[in-house]
Amino acid sequence: MTLAQRRLLVATGSANKLAELQRLFGALPISLLTLRDAGVTDEAPEDGATFEANAAQKGRWYSAATGLWTLADDSGLEVEGLNGAPGVYTRRYAGPTATDRENYEKLLADTADLEEGARGARFVCVMALIDPASSTERLFRGECRGTLTRAPRGDQGFGYDPIFEVDGRTMAERSPAEKDALSHRGHAAALVAAALTRELGQTP
Repeated sequence: MTLAQRRLLVATGSANKLAELQRLFGALPISLLTLRDAGVTDEAPEDGATFEANAAQKGRWYSAATGLWTLADDSGLEVEGLNGAPGVYTRRYAGPTATDRENYEKLLADTADLEEGARGARFVCVMALIDPASSTERLFRGECRGTLTRAPRGDQGFGYDPIFEVDGRTMAERSPAEKDALSHRGHAAALVAAALTRELGQTP
């Protein structure tokens, strides 16, 4: 990536994810493009068995379709007492068109009988950065460990944030800046930002 090509396609249809990434990459001299900006209307396949496979699959597909440097991610929640579920099915845990509330209410129901020691969980985010010239990919993984609550708390954030607690507060009880500093996406984005800085020839 040269300074004359300071454009990065963010391969997501989620306005919430895009807003987070705009905050996280705000200090970088690059423009984040949406799928709409790039004129992409088709949806990339997402049928991998791991976060890494899904992120890479989406990133390669959108980069090939647009010829742009592309950042794709796959993220989800893994619960110890459910053997890592919902995992890659996090976004569609309660069905392909489920709302955030429907998803976390199903998870609360499915974990209602879990003892406190089995309610440990972690958010995982894997970001794939794709270079269109070489089609090479680099993967960056971030994690955030916490526990599931038994009822939602807070009105910030999105997804499962109201039922994921870290140090006594859910993600939905935290400001965007607090969440960014703790979150799986924040940790992965910091690694991506360092890689982009190197690509731009700047001092990290």
